[in-house]
Amino acid sequence: MTFRRHLAHRRRIAEDGMAQGRDEPHAEVAILMGLYHGEAFLPQQLDSLLAQDHGAWSLTASDDSETPESAALVRAFARDHPERSVALRRGPRRGFVRNFLTLLERAPRDAPYLAFADQDDRWFADKLSRAVAALSRVPATEPALYMAATEICDADLRVLGRSAPFARPPAFRNALVQSIGGANTMVMNRAAADLASDLAATVPDPASHDWWLYQVVSGCGGTVLFDPVPVMSYRQHGRNLVGANISAGARLDRLRRLLGGEFAALNARSLAAIAPVEARFTPDARAAAAAFRDARQGPWWRRLAALRRAGVYRQGRADTAALHVACLLGRL
Repeated sequence: MTFRRHLAHRRRIAEDGMAQGRDEPHAEVAILMGLYHGEAFLPQQLDSLLAQDHGAWSLTASDDSETPESAALVRAFARDHPERSVALRRGPRRGFVRNFLTLLERAPRDAPYLAFADQDDRWFADKLSRAVAALSRVPATEPALYMAATEICDADLRVLGRSAPFARPPAFRNALVQSIGGANTMVMNRAAADLASDLAATVPDPASHDWWLYQVVSGCGGTVLFDPVPVMSYRQHGRNLVGANISAGARLDRLRRLLGGEFAALNARSLAAIAPVEARFTPDARAAAAAFRDARQGPWWRRLAALRRAGVYRQGRADTAALHVACLLGRL
């Protein structure tokens, strides 16, 4: 079987696996949306929430804006749809990561599922139902995190492509060095939400909340599900805080940042953010994290040996090879 046919085969298996679960139409999904001057695209995103074929959802928005326009749109949305539970809160004004983590800390404790939402995307109608169906296959007592592929669009929602496919499974050894799913696609079950919300207030700000969640859920022995079917239009525009990174130029820039030391700085923040959590990791995850820390210090031969012990990997072979080069150069 060729590599391309192998990937296609894996995608079919994954798509079939996602479809085997069943939507729970009455199970509430608490949608947590971070706002920051989102008035240009927010109405389309709110409309896409109304179009969800999973109708049981509530919305909590946390507004970090200095101006009132985004909040006014949410208030108008709540007035126009009194049948919906819509809450608006003032954000912590400490950046987008802390805004989302604060939302997580204060999320409704009775909702069986929680979903992050960005202000400028457009969800496909089956986004929530696919996530709930996938998560329903996991025992409710086991932390589970769902994330998915996206359709990449420009500011006017013209399709530019889709997010990259992944050949290797999500796991903690991948999560240590790569975030593979945007928070804007993430839905978690109650067990994962309780785990993360209990920890969110105690950790220093991670490099990104989605990367941290991937590390925490996988490190604590939870289930991470990646849906290869796109579930939303991921809008790219001039004010994106995090972009799609799908072009050849973006990949070259990622390599430049990795070898130039920026990746090392991100790893330092990432490791600091999981340090308070590691007591709850599985023994295997703790060993991998310890080996990865060893791979960032000492003489080069010890660093490379530690990296092999850590067993970390990125989704692309070239990116994984670049990890070893970065380790050799002391840029990990």
